[in-house]
Amino acid sequence: MDLKEIQSLIRFVSKSGVNEVKLEVEDFKITIKTGKGIPETTFVQQAPVAMQQAPISAAPTQASATVETNTTADDDSKYIAITSPIIGTFYRKPAPDKPNFAEVGTEVQPDSIVCVIEAMKLFNEIESEVSGKIVKVLVDDASPVEFGQPLFLVDPS
Repeated sequence: MDLKEIQSLIRFVSKSGVNEVKLEVEDFKITIKTGKGIPETTFVQQAPVAMQQAPISAAPTQASATVETNTTADDDSKYIAITSPIIGTFYRKPAPDKPNFAEVGTEVQPDSIVCVIEAMKLFNEIESEVSGKIVKVLVDDASPVEFGQPLFLVDPS
C-alpha cells in the first residue's frame, strides 16, 4: 500500500462519518480514527496549473458559446444525478472485454448496476437509486472520481 492509497483511504473514512476503521492485509496493518477529541489532519495538494488558451479572435463566438452553456445547464436541471458514493476509479464495464453496464438511453431501475468504482483494489458495484432513462454519462471510463461527484444524469419521466 503506497502513500496515495493511504491518503485516499483517510479521505474516504473522514467523509463517510465512520469513527474508526482497521485494515489488515498480510503483513500490513493500519487503523484510522476520527471523531471528537482527535486532532484533525489536513492534507494539502497542489492544484494542477491551467494551460494558457490562445486568445479568441471573434467576440460573437464567445457569446454563442455562453448561450449554449446556459441552455444546457437549464436543461440538465430536470434530470436526477447518480453520484459516486466513494473515491476511486470509475469503470463503465465489469471487464475490458464485456459491454458497458449502462449507455445513454438505457432504462434503469432502483438497484440496477450502472458502473463499478475501484477503491483500494476492490471493485464496488454502483447501483441506481432512481428509475428512468440515462440521458448523459458525465465521466470518462477509467477516470478518477470523488465522493459525491455526478456520474450519470437520469430522466425520471
